Amino acid sequence: MKFLCLVHFEPDAFAGLSPQEMARIDDATIAHDHKLRDGGHLLIASPLMAPEESVNIDRRTRMKMERLDGPFAEAKEMVGGFVLIEAADMAEAVALFDDDPIAAYARVEIRPLMVEHRHSETGVARPDFEAR
Repeated sequence: MKFLCLVHFEPDAFAGLSPQEMARIDDATIAHDHKLRDGGHLLIASPLMAPEESVNIDRRTRMKMERLDGPFAEAKEMVGGFVLIEAADMAEAVALFDDDPIAAYARVEIRPLMVEHRHSETGVARPDFEAR
């Protein structure tokens, strides 16, 4: 099964950390990503740019595309990164984050991907994940 793991941070999650401490956290998370890859679980992982760099696309109002510069959501947390993994089941997916160093600073949301999602008329499935 494939799982998307969204890493949610509070805006001040790293407040007070020195540049050396941030470098240590970055290095530890990169090492953890390599551990997941070596174990055959990691498909891709990446931190995200700050919310100020985001753009939200919204067609819900007046059925026309609107571009809203971020940050837009008024939430106590922001998505700061993601990890796409493969695991046998949810229990294994959760266990893969037992020693993730970023979990000390964030909440990790683990959600299974829908694998059987097909076009209702043609029966064609969505394209598979393809590493480039």
